Amino acid sequence: MDLASEAPFLLTVSLHVFIEPFTPPVPLMLCIVAGAIAVIGSFVLITFVPRDIVSHPRYPHVNLLQWNWMRLVHRIHGIFWIQLSSVFIFVVVVIAGFWGNADPVYNLAPTFVWVIFWVGITYVSAFVGDIWSILNPWKIIFGWVTNIGVILNVRPFHSPFFVYPPKLGAMPGLLLFLVFAWIENVHSQSVVPLRISQYVAAYSVVTWVGMFMYGKDTWLRHGEMFSLAFGFLAKFGVIQVQRERKSPTTNDVGVYNMNAPNEEQDEKNPPVVSAINCQPWATRLLVVEKVSIWQMFFVLSLLATVTFDGFTGTIPWMNIQNYLRGVVDSPGLIGTLGLMSSIMLFCGIYLGFAAMISLNSGGNLGFVQSATTFVYTLIPIALAYHLAHFLLFLLIQGQLMVPLISDPLGLGWDLFGTSNHRINFMLVSDNLFWFTSVIAIVVGHIIAIFLSHSIALRVIASHNYAFRSQVPMIILMVAYTIASLWILTQPMYS
Repeated sequence: MDLASEAPFLLTVSLHVFIEPFTPPVPLMLCIVAGAIAVIGSFVLITFVPRDIVSHPRYPHVNLLQWNWMRLVHRIHGIFWIQLSSVFIFVVVVIAGFWGNADPVYNLAPTFVWVIFWVGITYVSAFVGDIWSILNPWKIIFGWVTNIGVILNVRPFHSPFFVYPPKLGAMPGLLLFLVFAWIENVHSQSVVPLRISQYVAAYSVVTWVGMFMYGKDTWLRHGEMFSLAFGFLAKFGVIQVQRERKSPTTNDVGVYNMNAPNEEQDEKNPPVVSAINCQPWATRLLVVEKVSIWQMFFVLSLLATVTFDGFTGTIPWMNIQNYLRGVVDSPGLIGTLGLMSSIMLFCGIYLGFAAMISLNSGGNLGFVQSATTFVYTLIPIALAYHLAHFLLFLLIQGQLMVPLISDPLGLGWDLFGTSNHRINFMLVSDNLFWFTSVIAIVVGHIIAIFLSHSIALRVIASHNYAFRSQVPMIILMVAYTIASLWILTQPMYS
């Protein structure tokens, strides 16, 4: 694999897509104005749609299990072979990081973790469904070990040691995600293979200890950050897996309750798949769910971190760094302060607008209820900006997987005859990608507006107060649109 000439552009800490300065084909101000008009216009149009259509939307859905081939896959345990492959890849990635080539370009670990896993799984989750619940290697390995322990009658594997404190909610998962975001956006050795495997090993210990102490399903819901992150994004997807749980005393089947109060009973009585529904995108986000404070902060952190990642490649951020280095001579500390400031800024702005929503609701929504009720409507925005920021990164740097399949450890192997594959930097033109990114941002914000307005009509009886409550949201959406388009049109640097 001869990538020496391309190596300076590959797997950089800044994941921006334009290698050379890029001039947008449309003036920045015109682009921003058009985006703002599109978002505002969508809100205006929604107000004239009959209330019953928006507040109680009817959408088609198909249960895929009604097809014979899907039932056959389910019966022959096809998922098992997918999970076995996932565990195998997990082991190979860890081995590559510990004992493979130290150059990130020639080692499977950096490309797989940052490109295929973090970016690729994000898109599959968002546009298809919660694929991570099937592929999660930590979940799979722990399940295998637990089954062996139960067969051998090892008592600690029969039930969790502790009952998970309900007040903690998703706080452990949020804290772990913030550490992950710091590694991705700030840490200078984020693409060093050895460091990646060390972090994966440390996270594995934390995850398995959490599952052992509180139960597998419980920790997946509260502490496993990738299950939380991909689960949030999967609410946008077209596939919804419906699980049901048999009664412990009868053979009756009831709907699976993710927030069941008896966590220990949940572990002993796992849910079974009853339906695999295919439905239009974003329809799951129309469901009014009870969202905890920690889940809210997790979603806001997802949006803030991807925005900060985009901002770090701009000239203004470079100027900020140069200014702060006169006071703090530590790039890592500057990056950490920037990341945390971005998260705090996003959370503060959103909470401020949530307060305005509460005031405009005519007493129908309290402050906390306003903040948690509408936070999922930001998921299309986070997804849209993720597409604008990472799609070309996936298409270009994802090509490294072709030679790495033949030589995952960078030891000179050629297992499948692909080790000499070269990266095609002209796979997608700059103009095409730019237009695609702008469209994704605008469409994402329009979807978010529709979701927010629909939910407002569900939770607020008065149409007038529902409309008034959404005025702060439209201001917030326009602000997000302008900020996203501004970052997209800035000259990037490496």
